[in-house]
Amino acid sequence: MHLLGVSGAGQRAGWHIADSDAAVDLRERLVRAVTLDALDYYFAGLQPRSAQYAALRRAFATQDDPQRRLILARNMERWRWLPQSLGQDYVLVNAAAFEAELWRKGQRAGTWPVIVGKRSTPTPAFSARITGVILNPWWVVPASIVREKHGVFPAKLGYVRSGGQIRQKPGPGNALGEVKLDMPNPFTVYIHDTPARDLFAKDMRAFSHGCIRIGDALGFATRLLDARHSRQEVDAIVATRETTRLPLDNELPVYIAYFTAAAGEEGDVHFFPDIYRRDDRIGDPSAGGAKARAPRALAPLPAAPKGSGKACAG
Repeated sequence: MHLLGVSGAGQRAGWHIADSDAAVDLRERLVRAVTLDALDYYFAGLQPRSAQYAALRRAFATQDDPQRRLILARNMERWRWLPQSLGQDYVLVNAAAFEAELWRKGQRAGTWPVIVGKRSTPTPAFSARITGVILNPWWVVPASIVREKHGVFPAKLGYVRSGGQIRQKPGPGNALGEVKLDMPNPFTVYIHDTPARDLFAKDMRAFSHGCIRIGDALGFATRLLDARHSRQEVDAIVATRETTRLPLDNELPVYIAYFTAAAGEEGDVHFFPDIYRRDDRIGDPSAGGAKARAPRALAPLPAAPKGSGKACAG
């Protein structure tokens, strides 16, 4: 329960991040702990090693409000669904907080605002590996969006038809913006730029078909390249409008997760709206995995601005 959580498959619905801790030999660890009279260390050693988990645990111990304690317990449970350690270098996207973090050498190296999927097209929780940065990407319009738009994609906006697909040429109006991360995954969900950058000023940023649009996308991409390419070099490539792939020296894990409570840079815990209504299905982990309660009624999200829901990468 400390290592893997208490939730069943139904309570984890929508969570597609593989937990490598399932391979840990708990019996061998337990035998060693009993032999050394070190059971306290045994249980402590099974907890997630993230500073985020530690902050939630401290907040849970001092929180008096029952509802907030339940939210904290559910998000501590989500951390148990992840590998105990995410490593020293990775990207963590928290869809509930509309935020992406870059971690380098075990330290948070920066945060960026993101736009995530609408309630009708939620961003899934999954992991992948970022292998490169694609500048001036083409956009292959997913079949679901073709149906939604009734196949109307004007040539004057850069759309072309070939091989049974509709694609959009690189350029300022491209739905993926000027950069897309190369991060192969079975959901065809990517982190990318957007021409609708005014949406980042909004507090509730659930406007996409599931993909993740990131603010200051070129700055973010340049940071991922580890100074292999300067911002000036990146801008020069973008100016050519030629599609160019720049590989990362080392592949970078990316975790697309969902935490409705998370610690800020100062360690203080913030609470976020449960936009996808995923909290209630978990139940109460602090009660040993109690069954989930009936979902509460959802308040409507703000309407998506016109033209804001077209940029999921295929």
